[in-house]
Amino acid sequence: MDTPEPARRGGLRGLLRRLSSSQAELEAAELREDLEQEGATPIARCGERQRSCVAGTLRTVTLRPRGGAPALEAELYDGSDVIDLVWLGRRRIAGIEPGRVVRAEGLISVQDGRKVMFNPRYELRPAGGP
Repeated sequence: MDTPEPARRGGLRGLLRRLSSSQAELEAAELREDLEQEGATPIARCGERQRSCVAGTLRTVTLRPRGGAPALEAELYDGSDVIDLVWLGRRRIAGIEPGRVVRAEGLISVQDGRKVMFNPRYELRPAGGP
């Protein structure tokens, strides 16, 4: 009864938003909050030719040749957007696997409309969070 009116409205609005959001939207919002606490820049805010630190969950990991040399490619999702992490000359990196939480730092470029970070410095994060 002593709760101020704005706090009650915010609580009700938050509850309504949670009830009307899909599970994927809720998970994306939670992931974004966790990663912002980590000091990572949301991928959606990263621009081309910008050095950035991003963090998220690896969705896919693929071995794909580039220019005749092996390249390990991983799609990183942070709840706001995706970025492709590409390690040139690598066939495999221990710990780089789908579902793994990774923090990566490097220069972002755009190829075929997708954000890409080549040979990023990376840190494997605990499976339970960023």
